[in-house]
Amino acid sequence: MEPARPALLLTRPSVQSRRFADLFRARFGADWPVVLSPLTEIAFLSCDLPAGLPSDIIFTSENAVAAFSRLSRDRHAVAWCVGPRTEAAARAAGFSTRRGPGDWTGLARLLIEAGRVRRVLHPRGVHAAGDLAGELGSAGIETVSIPIYDQKELLPTAEALRLIEAPRPVLLPLFSPRSARLATRAFAAAKAPLRIAAISAAADAAASGLQATARIIAARPDGDAMLDALAVLIAAGETG
Repeated sequence: MEPARPALLLTRPSVQSRRFADLFRARFGADWPVVLSPLTEIAFLSCDLPAGLPSDIIFTSENAVAAFSRLSRDRHAVAWCVGPRTEAAARAAGFSTRRGPGDWTGLARLLIEAGRVRRVLHPRGVHAAGDLAGELGSAGIETVSIPIYDQKELLPTAEALRLIEAPRPVLLPLFSPRSARLATRAFAAAKAPLRIAAISAAADAAASGLQATARIIAARPDGDAMLDALAVLIAAGETG
């Protein structure tokens, strides 16, 4: 009898998890076992934006676009977006956009290399992946950084806890260092063989406390590369 296929365990906020689950099943099979257990939920914050917004704005997530759009109808700024999905959200909201390579360090380089930017607004989440303001500040770009949404921690679902207690292998994609830290805390006692795909070296390092039978870092910090990484983990299980 063939071994059971590994289940996919998704821990991103609900909307992003459902979207990735659809992409995963479109590629690997509509009947693939998937468990959704968001470890964070997005909560928009009420806050005041500065008067006289800069002519450039940085969006490092779709959530930032949605949160900013609730606070302001001003669309005069050029939106510098971390990657294609965030850019699509910013365009849909009415911004003129510039697209980064998928991570905040690459986006910082893009702004610095542009040469003309001297002041930017960065509406962001409470929990930031890196020091974007510091990176830009070292190049003489003033960054007005304002937390406008929170990523509130959630407990794992009962279904997720049952999954990690079972002997069936589990595919665990981790999309940020913080989600990796939360997953490490939530699933530290996992008995299931975990196969971890991390979106970056930083996310992989944040999950170092999780025991895994296989782990891989995506070639690029985007959803397609994460699917490619999961394909490698699936194939490794089939031949291992």
